[in-house]
Amino acid sequence: MSPETFRYAAIMLLAGVGIPLMAALNTQLGKGIGSPAAAATVLFTVALIASATAMMLTSGPQPLRLVPSQPIFLLFAGLGVVFYVLSVTWIAPRFGIGNAIFCVLLGQMIAATAIDHFGLFGAVVKPLGMLRASGIGFMILGILLIQKA
Repeated sequence: MSPETFRYAAIMLLAGVGIPLMAALNTQLGKGIGSPAAAATVLFTVALIASATAMMLTSGPQPLRLVPSQPIFLLFAGLGVVFYVLSVTWIAPRFGIGNAIFCVLLGQMIAATAIDHFGLFGAVVKPLGMLRASGIGFMILGILLIQKA
């Protein structure tokens, strides 16, 4: 494994660790203040401040000028984030963090495989062959086994 591949994998592993942590923290905030939507608003306010800071430190605000020239459907990614945060904040306390994240992971695997297989949204094409399908199957089996434990 090249150093660059290892670095990318490590960063994405940390992002993966962050998803259930974010779900658990925001679930508790939602319960504590009595509103999953208010908890999501707090989360997005903190996220806006953090991402604006990162933008200013790395590129400044200039790239924002190009947003109006982008296809409108690209902005729908923000709705996906809102849907995820609101749904996990509302459902996790009723369904369990593990169960909620299990379903999120399963959805991510299905969507990522389709995006890669068809090269959707400009992604690098990675056809779904038997080996890759088996790997996904083993991932699903692993997730199911973790849920049974």
